[in-house]
Amino acid sequence: MHTHEHAYGPSERGSVVLDLGGDTGVLIIYTGQDLRGREIEVSRQDAPRTHSAVRERRVQDGTFHSAVYPDLPAGRYTVWWDERTPAGTVDVLGGSIAEFLWPTSAPRAVG
Repeated sequence: MHTHEHAYGPSERGSVVLDLGGDTGVLIIYTGQDLRGREIEVSRQDAPRTHSAVRERRVQDGTFHSAVYPDLPAGRYTVWWDERTPAGTVDVLGGSIAEFLWPTSAPRAVG
């Protein structure tokens, strides 16, 4: 997790482009509004981490907060709570959208 926050404004309906197909999928991590601006890191086993900032998403039915990873290679990803603690894992499949619900409390540290 990066400790700095971004000042991104809300994402309007239809403003996120998703790259789906073949061995490429999308991951959406749903969070509460308290994480707006926080960067959440994800990684496949033995691969570098990538991150995305939590943004307010405005859709026809209301507002929610999420981090979107629009073009991930298919595989099992660790979602990182912080530098050392996983929040969980999620499988990203080629040609589809995977969803992960951010935990409401800190997971138990490993080790």
